Amino acid sequence: MSFSSINPYTKNVIASHELDDSSRVDDILEMSHRAFLKWKKQPIESRCDKVLGLKKLLLDRKKDLALMITQEMGKPLAESIKEIEKCATMVQYYADNAEEFLQDVFIKTHFEKSFVTYQPQGIIFGIMPWNFPLWQVLRFTVPTLLAGNTVIVKHAPNVWGCQKLIQDLFDDLDVAEGVFQSLYIDVPMVEEVVSDHRVRGGSFTGSVGAGRKFAEVCGRYLKKCVLELGGSDAYLVLEDASLEQAVQSCVTSRFINGGQSCVAAKRWIVHKAVYDEFLEKSLKLIIDIQQGNPEELTTRLGPLARFDLKEKVAAQVEKSIAQGSHVVLGGPDHCDPKDNFYPATLLAEVKPGQVAFEEEIFGPVASLIKANSTKEAIELANRSAFGLGGAVFTADKDLGEDIARNQLDTGGVFVNDFYKSVPSLPFGGVKSSGIGRELSQFSLYEFTNLKTVVVNES
Repeated sequence: MSFSSINPYTKNVIASHELDDSSRVDDILEMSHRAFLKWKKQPIESRCDKVLGLKKLLLDRKKDLALMITQEMGKPLAESIKEIEKCATMVQYYADNAEEFLQDVFIKTHFEKSFVTYQPQGIIFGIMPWNFPLWQVLRFTVPTLLAGNTVIVKHAPNVWGCQKLIQDLFDDLDVAEGVFQSLYIDVPMVEEVVSDHRVRGGSFTGSVGAGRKFAEVCGRYLKKCVLELGGSDAYLVLEDASLEQAVQSCVTSRFINGGQSCVAAKRWIVHKAVYDEFLEKSLKLIIDIQQGNPEELTTRLGPLARFDLKEKVAAQVEKSIAQGSHVVLGGPDHCDPKDNFYPATLLAEVKPGQVAFEEEIFGPVASLIKANSTKEAIELANRSAFGLGGAVFTADKDLGEDIARNQLDTGGVFVNDFYKSVPSLPFGGVKSSGIGRELSQFSLYEFTNLKTVVVNES
């Protein structure tokens, strides 16, 4: 059996990939385990030096890597290039800081000496999504490796060309064979991998439904997991906000990557006093978003990654309209059934109970929601099964900070800017958006044994 990656713009087959059988999977696990026994003994500064070589490889191969991203999942080439550059920045961040973050922590007790040491655990299994094909893999892999573990990755089948290029990067690094390994398997074989005694944990990024199934399997075998799932981020625009700043941030965040981002600004909750002006200004920006060939650097909106994903977005929008949402721009009347494009769409008068409010729409669709007060805006933001990111726009920075710190039930909030993942800041959510954290120093601890050591005089 094999999977093919298909260019969503041209519909041409890029490559076909044969699935690994159980024997091949066992060979990869054994290779990864043997590599772990050597890799964990290397000093952290040595691991940092070796992994830092990844930065140069990323930048040297930036053009080819970015083009593969664009051809396999339709991301505009300019954004694909930025994704590679962001990966390189992240590698540098961890190479500079991982040694300090993994230092023993000494604790004052009545014992002569007591401390916590961060010890690697073994093979960590990652299941990664297609929407940021290199960033998602590397932001999981780099800190996990620097902590002393080894990594195996099952990528989404529609971007296995990207997975092959990632494997090439690690094969060309000065690290032991098996430190990073790729698995080309289908979903039914995931449990076989998780259940193996050599695998000590798992990281999953993807849909809520699939994440729950992965967590069930990890729980069955008592393997820790980190889950980064969906989001329906709320952006609160208060009546004193700078509308130019708020509109630019909301539109930019919502339509990055064709709206196929878990942390996009999906729900725009705007105070009634500025609702109409916000609508007018945002409409002007969205109209200017250029849709077309993703390999052209001027394109800002490419096709959705797969036809089935386009069909789901279309169905969600149509149901929202039937429930009372109002189409200001885009929508089904501007959708060509012969291609994978979905038009930049703005829905207004969105209310609780409608699909555009309750569900995550993974495509270029913004939902505009009117709030009668700041209090109601906060209530509407929290009225969601998700809790990944969010933003607050207000001239009162103290109020914005209080709302961000104390009143929004989500994994992260930006005040007067759109929410984004940054190497130095932890990233993750609450509720149906997942458990655990990626990025920053905290990701280094997710798959380490926080071992307590006490030493007394004999």
